[in-house]
Amino acid sequence: MTKEIINLVSNAQHVLVFQAENPDGDSLGTSLALEELFAEQGKKVTLFCAIETPKYLRYIKGWERVTTEWPNTYDIAILVDTTAETLMVKTLSTPGIRHSLETHPVIVIDHHAEAEDELQFEHHSYIDTQVVSTGEAVYKLAVEAGWPITPQAAEDLLISILSDSLGLTTQNVTAETYRHASDLVALGASPADIEERRRDYMRKPADILAYKGELIGRIEYSLDGALATVHIPWEDIQQYSDRYNPSVLVLDEMRLVEGVRIACAFKTYPDGKLTGKLRSNIPVAGQIAGYFGGGGHGYSAGFKVYESLDTVMHELIEATEKALREYDTEAI
Repeated sequence: MTKEIINLVSNAQHVLVFQAENPDGDSLGTSLALEELFAEQGKKVTLFCAIETPKYLRYIKGWERVTTEWPNTYDIAILVDTTAETLMVKTLSTPGIRHSLETHPVIVIDHHAEAEDELQFEHHSYIDTQVVSTGEAVYKLAVEAGWPITPQAAEDLLISILSDSLGLTTQNVTAETYRHASDLVALGASPADIEERRRDYMRKPADILAYKGELIGRIEYSLDGALATVHIPWEDIQQYSDRYNPSVLVLDEMRLVEGVRIACAFKTYPDGKLTGKLRSNIPVAGQIAGYFGGGGHGYSAGFKVYESLDTVMHELIEATEKALREYDTEAI
């Protein structure tokens, strides 16, 4: 399958790289890395995401090249960091896009072990569940294919690894992850430069810090404190998300509360959509998200549904309780 994917890319002149509607450091870093890798081979590359790049990700060089306009022509499409159609509702409901994917070769590059492949269009998969990020999977593919890795591509790939591993600190980080990160530094990536830019974008205006205090005050606890949740309504999204992702403000804080094993930030929208972003201290986040048709990996996952907050909260408690029970049973 790897040789087939390499051949498909080799024969393409215009490559479309697209992300789901929950872009993060992994999906964006991977997309930009592929753009750089293919540009070095003389190919035209279009980067697509149905939503604008969130501001907290704009420390990543090249984010502005991601367009919300699907191209009229391309030779091959590459979907990164997901196999879940539920994370691409806006994309796939746009007239013409599903037909476009059904009539062009599609490659899916991902690393999520828990998510089931629910894509309804034909595709070739490059899934590596042993790596911490899709960017790390792309690095291994590039080495096998012999694609030259420029310093900028190395930086993009390192960003994807650092993002999904929380700075190489999650439990799924392996010795190989460190070797790959070291290789990327040797190829020109600078962790210090990346972190300096990230910290600059993490700076908060005073009103954002005050809003963070409000969010902390809204946190609710269930399952004897093992599950922490917070609700972010549409009014908050309108007021703050253009400057700072509200869920990012508090999720890690929630996860660090004594006794908390799972943290979830809900967002509700006027069209009835509800999204959930999960962070966990044990590897069950992807399993819980899968209950709602979402995906992710053990420590970070997400989902999108069209149900009431009360209904989803009840279902989340049930799904979390089941996941914790199974995890604790296996650990004995």
